[in-house]
Amino acid sequence: MHNKNSLLKTLFIIRHAKSDQSFFGNDFERPLNDRGKADAPEMAERLIKRAGKIDALISSPATRAKQTAQHFAKALQVPENDIVFVSALYHAPSEVFYDVIAALPQNLDTVAIYAHNPGITHFVNSLDSGTRVDNMPTCAIFGIETNITNWANFAKAKKEFLFFDYPKSHF
Repeated sequence: MHNKNSLLKTLFIIRHAKSDQSFFGNDFERPLNDRGKADAPEMAERLIKRAGKIDALISSPATRAKQTAQHFAKALQVPENDIVFVSALYHAPSEVFYDVIAALPQNLDTVAIYAHNPGITHFVNSLDSGTRVDNMPTCAIFGIETNITNWANFAKAKKEFLFFDYPKSHF
């Protein structure tokens, strides 16, 4: 899409896929259920059609987010070991997303971040992109771009909404 132009930074905010609500362990370790395991590769394919290459995958280390990022990595042909896990993204409020983004290396032009509700919905609605969502469904993707060269300038930069997609939407 715009990857060749380093004046643009593109961000995909992705909620983890559907998790196993019957899991009896602690919340952090809850895995994806069968629907989540089917939705993640499908949504990864939809993202590839819209975005092409992704420079970095940044994820909450919680099992359901990690497994979602791994499905996307496989589809994007990114080595699983290249996924960056950021503990602060587990049930993160909006401010944490901004901190994580501000710390991204400048050479990354297109980044996907995998995290959880309710923080992920609050974050996408804080972006001032002109698009609000009532709820980020499981495995939803919210895409935006901004005309910056340094991620440190992300919070104050004007953001342009690209798309909002989720497993049950029909494009």
